Amino acid sequence: MTTDSVAPATRTTSPTAPPAVAVPPSAAWRRLTFAGIATGNLLVPLDTSILNVAVPDMQSSLHPAAAALPWAVDAYTVVFAGLLLAGGVFADRWGARRVYGYALGAFAVLSVLCALAPDVGSLIGGRALLGAAGAGLVPASLALLIHISPDPARRTRAIGSWAALSGLGAAAGPVLGGGLVELGGWRLVFLANPPIALAALLLARRLPSSPVRAARALDRAGLLLSTTGLGALTFGLVEAGIKSWSSPYALFPIGIAVLAFAALTAVERRVVSPVLPPALLALPKVRAAMVAAAVSCFAYFGGMYMLAVWLQHTYQLSPFKAGLASLPIAFPVCVMPFFTGRLVARYGPRPVLLSGMSASVLSGVLLIFTTGHHPSIVLVIAAELALAASGTLSIPGAAAAMALSAPPEYAATSQGALNGIRQAGSALGVAALGTLATLPTAGFVLLVVGAIAVVLVASATSKAGGNRHSRRRQGA
Repeated sequence: MTTDSVAPATRTTSPTAPPAVAVPPSAAWRRLTFAGIATGNLLVPLDTSILNVAVPDMQSSLHPAAAALPWAVDAYTVVFAGLLLAGGVFADRWGARRVYGYALGAFAVLSVLCALAPDVGSLIGGRALLGAAGAGLVPASLALLIHISPDPARRTRAIGSWAALSGLGAAAGPVLGGGLVELGGWRLVFLANPPIALAALLLARRLPSSPVRAARALDRAGLLLSTTGLGALTFGLVEAGIKSWSSPYALFPIGIAVLAFAALTAVERRVVSPVLPPALLALPKVRAAMVAAAVSCFAYFGGMYMLAVWLQHTYQLSPFKAGLASLPIAFPVCVMPFFTGRLVARYGPRPVLLSGMSASVLSGVLLIFTTGHHPSIVLVIAAELALAASGTLSIPGAAAAMALSAPPEYAATSQGALNGIRQAGSALGVAALGTLATLPTAGFVLLVVGAIAVVLVASATSKAGGNRHSRRRQGA
């Protein structure tokens, strides 16, 4: 009998003492606890987008080299993607609440240091460390959310709300950042983080202590190789978007990533406790969630970047007007995930994920017909809405599917792996779709990638259903 299934501990009590009764958490407690988790996690997508509008002011203030300026933004993303899996492993090993609290504190302190950065080198280093703190926040926050929501239906609704608030952070970043830059310059952008982190820390005092899985040996080689692979892959993809796919700055790190992943595959077969447990990867629904997350982020974030640039160049829109024109793809991310969680709770992950992947295919079909110098804006908006449907169904749907399918002892590890592959998909989407010459070409890529994803997700989830029915027949 495991410790998770033992009966309530017996104590020496008087014969007349009433039996201890477990008091279920109140609705107010659940709301405050969710607020603490969501507020802290809000920092991660907010810092992904809030600095973009501050780049011109940073350039005039710090006078960086042209090659260094993009990395003041992208250093955060590269380190964040590289360490997500490690962040999940440490949260499972040391406790999600502890990792979450330390990551919040680090985020607040590092934000102040970034605001005080005297030169672009210091700022890039600070942004990289912020990415490390973010990699601790995301899987730990999801593990805590899973822990306080044992009921599957409530859990999927909570994850949908969590994803919607994350989308709100990403959407609000440019608006908040622009206002702060106009108010007092780029340094104020970083000073928005400490008050949010402080509020989350105060609310985090109510968080429960999740189970600690310290007995599992630490796979140091696996962590090193997975971090190297994810970090190098993201670095190479970012460089491909900045320079070109033929640049050695892109090809060399991508080659390192391929070697790291090949070595990781060999090493993981021999270690006792691999960083990506076979019991986790053997689950068809886990594999389906990873495919859906990677492809939806490829389509959504790559499409958002591509269309924003295309709108400015084709219609000579200002950045502000181009931002307004991208509302059909950006705004639904703040709203729809609330409903996606309920859809997963009611119908299961399979139809939600397949609908999201099918929306990627539809966006590709629509973009194929955007021919000519000034194609119909109606077609472009329809493609944006299809991409929004893909992102708002598949991204929170994949997180909910992973939360429902992964064993509890791998709650943070599974979410770290999922978010790691999401970040890689996002970087690949921006690098690939952002460098294509025409919208029809991008549409063809989305059509092919989306169709492959539909087949893979359908196959994996049908196998999961077949295994479940087989177990039922054996039980009968």
